[in-house]
Amino acid sequence: MRQLSSSSAARMAAGILASAILSALYARGGPGWLLGFVMLAPWLCTLNASRSLAATLGWAYLMSLAFTAAAFAWFGTALGRYTHAGAGTGLAVLLLAAPLFQPQFLVFALVRHVSGRRHGPLPRALAASASWVAAEWLLPKLLGDTLGYGLYPSQLMRQGAAVGGAAGLTLLLLLANEGVAAALARRRDGWRAILRPLALAALGPLLLAGYGVASQPDGAAAGKPLRMGLVQANLVDYEGMRQRKGARAVVREVLDTHFAMSYDVVVRRHADAVLWSETAYPTTFGHPKSEAGAEFDREILANVRAAGVPFVFGTYDIDSDGEYNAAAFVQPAGLTGFYRKTRLFPFTEYVPAWLDGPRLRRLLPWTGNWRAGNGARVFPLRLADGREIPVQPLICLDDVDTGLAIAGARLGAQAILTMSNDSWFSDDPEGARLHQAAAAFRSIETRLPQFRVTTNGYSAVFDAGGSILAGTRMGEPALVVAELRVSRPAPTLMVRWGDWVGRAACAFLLLMAARAAIPSWRAQAEDGSPAQQPAMAFPVRVAVLPAAARIAAALLRIIARAGLLAICVTLLLNEPLRTNTLAQIRLFSGLFLAPEAASWCVLLAFGAQASISGTALVLTRGAQRIELALAEIAAVELWRLPIPGAGVALRLATGQRWRYGLTMSNPLAFAAALAGAGVPRSVERTGAAMSVYARARLALRRRQLDLPLAKFVALPLALAIPAFHLHQHIAYGSAFGEYYTFGLKAYLLAFALWWAAWSIGVVLSAALLRAAIEAGTLMAALLRPGRAVEVRGWLERAGRLALYLGLPGWLLANLFGA
Repeated sequence: MRQLSSSSAARMAAGILASAILSALYARGGPGWLLGFVMLAPWLCTLNASRSLAATLGWAYLMSLAFTAAAFAWFGTALGRYTHAGAGTGLAVLLLAAPLFQPQFLVFALVRHVSGRRHGPLPRALAASASWVAAEWLLPKLLGDTLGYGLYPSQLMRQGAAVGGAAGLTLLLLLANEGVAAALARRRDGWRAILRPLALAALGPLLLAGYGVASQPDGAAAGKPLRMGLVQANLVDYEGMRQRKGARAVVREVLDTHFAMSYDVVVRRHADAVLWSETAYPTTFGHPKSEAGAEFDREILANVRAAGVPFVFGTYDIDSDGEYNAAAFVQPAGLTGFYRKTRLFPFTEYVPAWLDGPRLRRLLPWTGNWRAGNGARVFPLRLADGREIPVQPLICLDDVDTGLAIAGARLGAQAILTMSNDSWFSDDPEGARLHQAAAAFRSIETRLPQFRVTTNGYSAVFDAGGSILAGTRMGEPALVVAELRVSRPAPTLMVRWGDWVGRAACAFLLLMAARAAIPSWRAQAEDGSPAQQPAMAFPVRVAVLPAAARIAAALLRIIARAGLLAICVTLLLNEPLRTNTLAQIRLFSGLFLAPEAASWCVLLAFGAQASISGTALVLTRGAQRIELALAEIAAVELWRLPIPGAGVALRLATGQRWRYGLTMSNPLAFAAALAGAGVPRSVERTGAAMSVYARARLALRRRQLDLPLAKFVALPLALAIPAFHLHQHIAYGSAFGEYYTFGLKAYLLAFALWWAAWSIGVVLSAALLRAAIEAGTLMAALLRPGRAVEVRGWLERAGRLALYLGLPGWLLANLFGA
């Protein structure tokens, strides 16, 4: 027994080692990005074999240690060299702090273990993956790293960051790994048993690849391109130079080098603007500390005037609160302003106030004393030809903060200018490469091109899809001159919603916790059986559809539903349409209301009353009457495809289907009523995925909030009233300003347009949520047919919360923002 235990422990440790090796290859980039979809599967198999919570957390701790050593050893050695403690000491400190450096492993394993006690593999995988991205959102990491950054080498896969950011890519990677691990666990049960988990594993890469193909930026912005010159001077050891030559000589050498390279950029290569790296001017600009500093400031201004183009460079700023790591915007006419770095590196650029003090300063003499800036800013880059281009500056660690780039895009930036000092990666270029990849994601998420310069590499120019158009190697002086056409792009989902994946993951986990805590939710049937159907009171309204009528009504309804999705895509891509209510109404009427009304008319034309009279099913419409003996009905079968609505087919004793299909509001109750009259129950295969899906759609009772009057009339009205009220105050100065100015008719017409716009918005939101609910139900029917009803219930609750709380919450956030 002891030998078996040792063998088992060895296999579990081997799983961690295998995941660590795969993680190291994944982090190296290149074709290794493919390993991201399988690299954690060996560790997940180890967690599956772990029975106790203590053992699970122990394996999670070891995985955080192994992952840190495999993917971030360079950071430990670089930190050791920077602090002069030695590369080995820096690595040892990093490994000791691995659970703090990568805390998501522990959170993931904990949630996975706890949820696995109550739920099956799919809910467990969803909960664990959500906990990972939620932990990274709630506990921002030192380097802002996440697994999704490793997909940067794939031009197709990385485009998904425009929808969910790097966190969204991480979530899909985790789900793919869970699917592979589940397939490995079932490998002895035959190939059929592994198909479902492999389908889950393949879903993520297929979604990313499909979106990548459909959303590649075309780069077709109109107008004259912006031609930027990036100066990578390769001057890195300012402190060593200062000790050898003195402070004045260092500044002199730095400026002479940058002036000479900038001359080449402007005069010989005709750049529109020049960009220097972070702290390229190693003292305060505009606030000289000495007469020598003032002389250097005047010299910089003179060079900018002589060049005739704007310069942006890293320097220091100062006020009564302290000094700032800053970027100066200098035009030929003078200083435009400063951007102050927002995200400072702890214990090198600053120390938290509660921890700072003389003792810490003696222990960590390299620690800086900079103050943090106050967030994103956008500056006009005024070019010599009269153009004015709004740009957003980012400094070093700022470029790992998704929120900063999104804020800049919302402020109207048309390009990102990034300055970094990666000199402490000089002996560890892997760190500089990963930093560059993280910066590229800011362009993918916002669709803003980016000019990024560093002191000694890697400097690069990124297009809106994150591709490098021009770049440098590490450790050499270099100039990069590239041009990009810039304009304000259509906002991506990330720009619209912000870094939403982490918030959504937190909400999902809270919903799961509430479900476990609330008794009425816990009492829900665990076997996924349909809810008890109420007895049907005859007569009941039905539509008696021949095949041609069903096909016609179904096609019209499909066109209407597809029209809603087409409107969503059109609104996402066409910014002027989002502010044109009349155009929205025309589009909504043509693509949705017209085919939906036509489908309804078909159903109305074939409408009838159904009842049971003695031993026959009777269908009547006015003077028309159809009778079908109950003895002739062999079975009642649900439509597997609920179009144009939910309905049943009647299987006759001859083995053929009756030539008419029946659509109605509650087919399950109808079938139960016929069964009570002696008709055999359905003979359909209950294991068939579409049959399970059809039953899951009908198993849950309809709530009051699901009624069209509440959803599409009352909710838009509740949203339109405060929005219209704010509009009246902004445009006319009071709640009834338009009424006082133009009369009651104009006032009511304006309100009607606002109500119509919100109604369209609610319908589109409901359509997207419905698509997600139906897709999730179908996936549950495929992967976990026994839990399909339970999954359906969860999705319906989440949809109601998103519609009735999410839309008002979004409106309140915008009202308070206004």
